[in-house]
Amino acid sequence: MRIRYLPETLINQIAAGEVIERPFAAVKELVENAIDAGASRIDVSISDGGKSQIIVSDNGSGMSREELVASVDRHATSKLRGDDLLDIQHMGFRGEALASIASVARLSIATREREGDGSHDAWAIKVEGGKKGEVVPSSHPEGTQIEVRDLFYATPARLKFMKSERAEFMAVKDTLIRLSMANPHVSFRLTHDGKENFNHPAVLDTQGRLAKILGREFGENAIAIEAEREGLNLNGYAGLPTLHRGTSQYQYLFVNGRPVRDKLLHGCVRAAYADVLHGGRHPMLALFLDVPRDLVDVNVHPAKAEVRFQDPALVRGLIISALKHALHEHGTRTSSSVSSAALGRFEPANNAT
Repeated sequence: MRIRYLPETLINQIAAGEVIERPFAAVKELVENAIDAGASRIDVSISDGGKSQIIVSDNGSGMSREELVASVDRHATSKLRGDDLLDIQHMGFRGEALASIASVARLSIATREREGDGSHDAWAIKVEGGKKGEVVPSSHPEGTQIEVRDLFYATPARLKFMKSERAEFMAVKDTLIRLSMANPHVSFRLTHDGKENFNHPAVLDTQGRLAKILGREFGENAIAIEAEREGLNLNGYAGLPTLHRGTSQYQYLFVNGRPVRDKLLHGCVRAAYADVLHGGRHPMLALFLDVPRDLVDVNVHPAKAEVRFQDPALVRGLIISALKHALHEHGTRTSSSVSSAALGRFEPANNAT
């Protein structure tokens, strides 16, 4: 076969295959856009685990008519001020996110700029299977609402790889929880099939948001982590060795405010707890690593789930030493839940004597 240029629709679908694997990935892209728009309230409503409908509403800065038209075009973004891909100052940066979603679903956007930012008129647009409709006036309030219906209807083969409704819903929920942890100043609400699943009001600090999400047990059995080395800053909370789980699901890791599932960072956690925790168990923790933007590449993974550090040894040394030091300092403490359970088992025998 001879080399040929692919049609725009197919190019968008290829991009969608990289970025929008499942409903949670679409939710992540849309919510990150809302955060970048300065929203203080984000409501997410999904149906059938996100397969049939996703609605993300925010009270952010909104868009003008011209920006709305550009927002659904490939490689059009407000997230990159210059031409340096390492200088990413926002959550989202892949300019084709909306175009990718629109190429495999039915997309509707309604938006109005904040008063004083522009004409203050509201506009709406629809894109179905990559075909852009006309921009029309709307009565939408300040902010933006994006609706995604029938995800992957334009690429039926992708539907075969979708998981059960519950599995898709849980993936969406986990994604929102991680974004909620990193943005305590924003209120998040998730509704599934018309039923509210969680509602996280805005709070002043990360500790308040973590307590809301991870519960009292974690709050009573977590150690504050705070360390700095050569411009890198690490803070957060790590559970005592006696507070552990069977999977690493409850390890929440963030780089420059971005939730990641990075092998290097998870490896650091395992190494730090190796001497105090059985290999098959995983500690609960939430760690936030801040790195100068020119020392980390967040553009190495289509879904931004992994990062690449310029000096991985420096990162590894900081995290392991900070965790080991904190665990050593609190070596005499044990999980209150474990202690209470042990006491409960001991008392009946004591009474019997």
